[in-house]
Amino acid sequence: MSNSATETFGSNVFNDKTMRERLPKETYKAFRKAVDNNYPLDAQLASVIANAMKDWAVEKGATHFTHWFQPMTGVTAEKHDAFISPDGKDGAILEFSGKELIKGESDASSFPSGGLRATFEARGYTAWDPTSYAFIKDNTLCIPTAFCSFGGEALDKKTPLLRSMDAISNQAMRILRLFGNTDTDKVITTVGAEQEYFLIDADAYYKRRDLVNCGRTLFGARPSKGQELDDHYYGSIKPRVMKFMSELDEELWKLGIYAKTEHNEVAPAQHELAPVFSTTNIATDQNQLTMEMMKRVAANNGLVCLLHEKPFACINGSGKHNNWSLSTDKGVNLLEPGDTPEENAQFLLFLLAVVKAVDEYQDLLRISVASAGNDNRLGANEAPPAIISVFLGDEIEDILNSIETGALYGKRKKQVVEIGVTVLPKITKDTTDRNRTSPFAFTGNKFEFRMPGSNFSIAEANTVINTIVANSLSDFADELENSVDFMSALKTLIKRTITEHKRIIFNGNNYSDEWLKEAGKRGLLNLKTTPLALKHYLLEKNVALFTKFKIYTPAELTSRHEILLENYCKVINIEVQTATAMLYRDILPSVFDYMNVLSELIKNKIAIGVGATYKAEEKLLKRISVLTDSVCDKADEFAILTANVNKSEEELADYYAGTVLPALQEIRSLVDELETLIPTASLPYPTYYELINSVR
Repeated sequence: MSNSATETFGSNVFNDKTMRERLPKETYKAFRKAVDNNYPLDAQLASVIANAMKDWAVEKGATHFTHWFQPMTGVTAEKHDAFISPDGKDGAILEFSGKELIKGESDASSFPSGGLRATFEARGYTAWDPTSYAFIKDNTLCIPTAFCSFGGEALDKKTPLLRSMDAISNQAMRILRLFGNTDTDKVITTVGAEQEYFLIDADAYYKRRDLVNCGRTLFGARPSKGQELDDHYYGSIKPRVMKFMSELDEELWKLGIYAKTEHNEVAPAQHELAPVFSTTNIATDQNQLTMEMMKRVAANNGLVCLLHEKPFACINGSGKHNNWSLSTDKGVNLLEPGDTPEENAQFLLFLLAVVKAVDEYQDLLRISVASAGNDNRLGANEAPPAIISVFLGDEIEDILNSIETGALYGKRKKQVVEIGVTVLPKITKDTTDRNRTSPFAFTGNKFEFRMPGSNFSIAEANTVINTIVANSLSDFADELENSVDFMSALKTLIKRTITEHKRIIFNGNNYSDEWLKEAGKRGLLNLKTTPLALKHYLLEKNVALFTKFKIYTPAELTSRHEILLENYCKVINIEVQTATAMLYRDILPSVFDYMNVLSELIKNKIAIGVGATYKAEEKLLKRISVLTDSVCDKADEFAILTANVNKSEEELADYYAGTVLPALQEIRSLVDELETLIPTASLPYPTYYELINSVR
């Protein structure tokens, strides 16, 4: 890092500051007006911007450009084109046109489409997202874009996200106008995505077939010491990890990413990085870049960055805490209690819009974080359960109860809370502790959605959050706009919303058995697996929601359902094939070799007449032999279970979740017990102890 972080920050980004410096004044003004008001950019304006962008990139050493997009694979994609073009005189010139900036054409044939297009229909288009800054990576100018098919269907994660941002802004503006706000022109959703990850030594990683193929360990006995003492959490950072973090910070700062906080997490070898909040589509782009840079910087340091949700079975997995908020273009946070009764009435309405949204669309929130990997994490002690609930804190819950029942509010403020703006009390911020077990927790001026897995794109979760809250705000606006007496209608609306949706509010321990029973009584969904969750995706209410706000067409929804099912089945199939290969090629041969060692030891002792002193070896050999027979029997049964399965995608997903994975877990339990009886040197792969302590 240079003497000043501010000198480095954003140096590889064609950001607003750079545009002000390099674009003609009128061009810059026209660009800002178009972006701020969602106007299309004309070709002449784009040409001027493209030329300035090219000159800046070339000065930075760039030789190529790419339309950088986010297909439904969950990772990013890019196709590089050189700036260089023939000059007609056996020489070359550097060119980059406005047409190339605004629109690109890419072969879409090999990206997941869920039936939106046939394989032979290869054409796909990328369209510049001017609200997300271009940047330089690997001597290439990267232009953030949306990705669609020849027929205009969204083939990516960004397009629906941008649509959802427009939807919630439009509906929030209706509410603000009802409260007399005429200054605000747009409402913006912001996100801060806390990123958890593991670092292990690369040499150890490449000795594990399961880590390389699946991102998680399919076998592995619990280490003697894991995270029981909580001594890794916020502990002193090891020099090798500190070097990684420092280099990562510098790379992210160059890309204009506000990497702010870094620390050791609970599990050994686990760490976390937290950025500053950004506008949602920018935060999504930056989180994708963050994950890419984590892997790259790790590799440069002889490490591997694991972003699987649950790489190790017996210790905490990794999530991505999605901190979501709502603000005006003037910087007013709509989820922050105000200083006046009027502001607090507005605050309560926006807060209840979120509560209503989460209650009505629990299934969509669960689907937004559904994957084979995340099924291993949700419900464990480091992650919320699959049951969705909202944490609001004691004070706000007391206020809502008082509004609903007319009971006295507060231990110190013995008063009845009315909805009238003249008597609603001031609500203080951060009056209660955070609830780390809650899936959807209000934390003062934002909601923390704690369910996304570490390797997830945050686009899907935020598309859902934006859309379901937009729907609540739309319902509220419809009712209030048609009212004769706004304050009377507001009072009725708030009170009814509390009554109808209070079942989703829970401030207690989401891990407890009592909550599991209570949630069932309340009628809350408990969609434990991805196949269970996906059965809700195409319900009539969900299709109606997304089509109402034009987030997805019915065809786009069907395609995404197909892609999620297909991905789940493919991931499990890879795990099945990998586990089988490890059993027959690695684990059993190693066990047999050690059994031969014990047998030879026993034979030698008998041959030299040692007598009964070989009983310990014989006892150990028998124990290993019995376990090995059980493993082989289970493996044979497993082979039958997984051979020639002829089922539809949905039936196959159910079969994998309900039959295959439990069978694999049975084999794992036996293998893990075997591992504890075999010398480390005889094992075919590094143990958990070696993996989680591999970075020193």
